[in-house]
Amino acid sequence: MDEATPVEVEATKEPSPDKSRAWGGIDLGGTKIEAVIIDASGTVLGQTRHPTPGDGSPGDVVKAMYGALREAARAAGLTPQQLAGVGVGAPGSVDANGGTLAHVSNVGKGWSDPYPVAGDLGDLVEGRVVIGNDVQVAVAAEYRLGAGRPYRSVLGVWWGTGVGGGLVLDGTPWRGRGAAGEIGHVVVKPGGARCGCGRRGCMEAYAGRASMERRARKAERRGEKTLLFELMRKKGRPRLTSSVWAKALEHEDALATRLIDRAVMMLGAGLASAINLLDVEAVILGGGLGTRLGPGFADRIHEAMAPHIFVPERQPPVLLAELGELSGAIGAALLAEPPMK
Repeated sequence: MDEATPVEVEATKEPSPDKSRAWGGIDLGGTKIEAVIIDASGTVLGQTRHPTPGDGSPGDVVKAMYGALREAARAAGLTPQQLAGVGVGAPGSVDANGGTLAHVSNVGKGWSDPYPVAGDLGDLVEGRVVIGNDVQVAVAAEYRLGAGRPYRSVLGVWWGTGVGGGLVLDGTPWRGRGAAGEIGHVVVKPGGARCGCGRRGCMEAYAGRASMERRARKAERRGEKTLLFELMRKKGRPRLTSSVWAKALEHEDALATRLIDRAVMMLGAGLASAINLLDVEAVILGGGLGTRLGPGFADRIHEAMAPHIFVPERQPPVLLAELGELSGAIGAALLAEPPMK
C-alpha cells in the first residue's frame, strides 16, 4: 500500500450508465496515493497512482489526493463531483466522526495535530467524504471480496512503510475504541530498537520499511557494502521502495537479506502472539512489501510463527491479499457507500 510510480491511469471497464452509483476510494500511503472508482458491484471502473508529496504539508497531501481521484474518475468517464461518495483509507489516528487525521508520521512532512482531511477533500469534490484507518478498510475489502471470503474471523497485516493491522471477528470489523489492530506496535523486544512512534521494541521498528531504510543507511555510512541505494537511484526513487528491496533480494544483497530475515522473524513472533490471543481462522498479508515479495514470504512468515503458536495443530494459514495493492483503495470506496448489501 505504499509504493509510488509516475502517474498511471487505467480504465478497466465501461463506466456505469447510472453515474450516481459510483464511488471513489483513496488509499493514502507513505510513498503513493492510490485511487479507484468502483460501481455498485464492486468492479473497478478506473484507477490511478500518484506519488505522495515527500515534503508536503497536510494541505498539499489533500490536493495530491484530489489529483489522483480526478485522474481515476476521468478514466471511468466521470468527474469527482459525479461520485455518490468518496472514502479515504489513511494511516495514523483517524476520527471518523470528525473527519480528521492526526499522528501521521510516514506521510509528507508528517503531522501530529488533527487535520480536517475529510472536510478539505469534501470541499474539492463537492460531496460526501468519509475517512477510515487504511489497513482496517483494506482488510474489510479482503474479507468481503478477496482472500478472507471463506472465513468468519481474520487478522490482516499490511507490511509496507510501517506495519499495520486490521481485524474481523465473527463477521464484524473490530475497531475497539478506534485503534484496534495496531499489530505494528506490539512489542517484540522490550527495550529494543527505536520505533517511528517514539517507543522501543515495536514490531514496526524491525519490519517497517521506513525503519529498515534507516538501519540500512546507518550500515552504509559505517562502510557496509550494499546494492540498495544504487538500485534506488537507478529506479529514480527518493526512498527504498518495495521494488528496490525485492530487486536487492534477487541480487542476494547481504544487508537487504539480513534486514528482511530479521523482519520476517519479528513478524512471526508478533503475529503468533496475536493468534494466541484471538484464535482467528486466517492471517491475510498485504501492503507494499507483502504483495511485492509474494506467496514465498507469506510461507516464510507462517514458518516463523510456528515455534510460538500455543495450539500448533490449529495454526491459521497466512494468505496473500487477493486484491493486491488495490485492496486499500477498494476498501475505502466500500467505506464511502458499501455497494454490496
